[in-house]
Amino acid sequence: MLEFKYDTQLLIEGTGLDEDEINGYFRQNLEGDSLLAVGDDEVIKIHFHTNEPWKVLEYCATLGEIYDVVVEDMDRQSRGLKG
Repeated sequence: MLEFKYDTQLLIEGTGLDEDEINGYFRQNLEGDSLLAVGDDEVIKIHFHTNEPWKVLEYCATLGEIYDVVVEDMDRQSRGLKG
């Protein structure tokens, strides 16, 4: 069993986005691992393993428009099932 079940990925489009600030928020406020928050001040790519993907979506939606959202259940995938 995985510690963090959901692979959560998305793009944020906005203005004045700061990847350091976003990384800091994730580390201080969200439980998970394998964080990737990279981009520029207009588009940030998020990749994060968590048990609460809705919290990731909720936070990211406050920063701008979110799109290309993918939430995959890695536990199901490891058992050969569709995630």
